[in-house]
Amino acid sequence: VTLFDAADEIGGQLNVARRVPGKEEFDETLRYFRTRLAEEDVELRLGARAGSADLDGFDEVVLATGVEPRTPAIPGVGHPSVVSYLDVLRDGAEVGDRVAVVGAGGIGFDVAEFLTDGGDGASLDPEVFFRQWGVDTGYADRGGLRAPERPKPGRTVHLIQRKATKVGAGLGKTTGWIHRTELRHRGVTMIAGASYDLIDDEGLHLTVDGEQHLLPVDTVVLCAGQEPRRELYEELRAAGRPVHLIGGADVAAELDAKRAIRQGTELAAEL
Repeated sequence: VTLFDAADEIGGQLNVARRVPGKEEFDETLRYFRTRLAEEDVELRLGARAGSADLDGFDEVVLATGVEPRTPAIPGVGHPSVVSYLDVLRDGAEVGDRVAVVGAGGIGFDVAEFLTDGGDGASLDPEVFFRQWGVDTGYADRGGLRAPERPKPGRTVHLIQRKATKVGAGLGKTTGWIHRTELRHRGVTMIAGASYDLIDDEGLHLTVDGEQHLLPVDTVVLCAGQEPRRELYEELRAAGRPVHLIGGADVAAELDAKRAIRQGTELAAEL
């Protein structure tokens, strides 16, 4: 088995997710897979973007080429203040103090948490976590609860979606309320049922419930979905080559690491 990856390390979207506070456990996931690849003597070709000619001689080709951010058709979307979630999470793009996050799915919540994190390691330090959520582990306060101590966020963030449903309605049933509560504690404004009218030097122009609004933001972060990366797939199919799609390259509607890993495991067993 030979694994091609255009990046200099394995991991794909996990390398993006693990930068979000609270998702540091993906470091261990990637450590596991690096170990398993070495144990199984898989040939790694990192920093190598595979083309059709590079895949000659292989009996089967599995494409896990992932996704690319969707650019919504918003007037002014090419304004210098606009960046994608990959620009922010993967590439360290500069983000201002006033931010609009366009799209309130899982990635939008991740970006909002990343941009409002105080850097105090609450997801890794139990004492910091308890202090921020008002948990009294010494039970000196009634019910083991005390007033939460939360640092003032360094940014003003607006999390916006087109759908008129509750923001975050599609998050996990057992964890979604935690993410919504966390962002409220950080002062994030959540806006549903918005139409994106224009992005310009003034900021992001919206229409909500028939009324026009201006969010005077420095940065607009696009988290408005993804498109599958299938250029190589179409090229191989046209050449009559055996090829399989898994992960985001197969279905990009919602990034799902468990589904992608299951697909890879089942396909490997079948092949």
